[in-house]
Amino acid sequence: AGPERDAWETVRTARHAGRPTTLDYLETTFDGFVELHGDRLGADCPAVVGGLARLDGRPVMVIGHQKGHTTAELVARNFGMASPAGHRKALRLMRLAARLGLPVVTLVDTPGADPGIGAEQQGQAAAIAENILALTVLPTPVIAVVTGEGGSGGALALAVADRVLMLEHAVYSVISPEGCAAILWPDSSAAPQAARALRLTAADLCRLGVVDEVVPEPRPAAHGDPAAAADLLGRALAANLTALLDVPPATLVRRRRQRFRRYGAARSAGVDR
Repeated sequence: AGPERDAWETVRTARHAGRPTTLDYLETTFDGFVELHGDRLGADCPAVVGGLARLDGRPVMVIGHQKGHTTAELVARNFGMASPAGHRKALRLMRLAARLGLPVVTLVDTPGADPGIGAEQQGQAAAIAENILALTVLPTPVIAVVTGEGGSGGALALAVADRVLMLEHAVYSVISPEGCAAILWPDSSAAPQAARALRLTAADLCRLGVVDEVVPEPRPAAHGDPAAAADLLGRALAANLTALLDVPPATLVRRRRQRFRRYGAARSAGVDR
C-alpha cells in the first residue's frame, strides 16, 4: 500500500459513479444469484437487493445496498437509501438465512437511510433498530463489507457482523462530511475539514478497531479495474468465512455482541485526536 490518501479524496473516490455496486459484485464475486423480493408487508424497496448465491461454491445469503452508475439508475434506486421496506426485506432474508443455516454476507454502500417524511411515517427508526437487534442474535455467520459509502444508521442496519471488512477507498461514518460541516462549521463548504476530523477512512477505522480488515483495491481504485476488485473481494470474503464456519452459533453471537459493546470504551493506547 502506498501513502495514505487525504480523507476528502477518499470520500470522493467512494462516491465515484463507476464504482462497482452490489449487483456488479453479485455477477462477478458471487455465482448463481437468485434475487428475492419484497418485505411481505406490501413493498419492495429498490435500494436494497438480496437473495441466494454461491461464494467459492458455498451457498450464502447476500444482502446489499444498490446505487447505480447512471443518473437514471441512481434515481430509480433512491441513491441506495433504503426505506423501512428495504430494511424489512433485509431482515426477512437474514432470518431466512438463519433458518436455512446459511452464512450472511452484506455489502454496505449508502449515504444513509431514506430521510424523507414518508420513511419516517412508515417507521424508519424502528425498522433500523429491528435489524440491529436481529443481527446481534442471528445464529449464523455474518460478514459485512463496506464497499463504498457507509453512512450512519442506514449502514449499521446491515453491518452488525462477526467480521466487518472495508474496501481500501471506502468510507464509514456516523454522518456525511457535508452534514457534519453544516452542524459544526458555518456551512457545508468545510466538508473536507470535517472528513479529516471524522476518521472515516478504512485505515483510520482499522486502527480504531471498528473495522477488522481492509480489502485492497486495484490502482487507482475499484472503478478502474472492477474485475480485479471483485477478485480481491472474493478472496477476502472466502478467507473470513472459512474462519467462522466451525464456530458454534452461541459463541458467534456472544463474540459479535462483545465486539460492538466495546465501542467507545476507554483505551490505554494513544489514539490521534
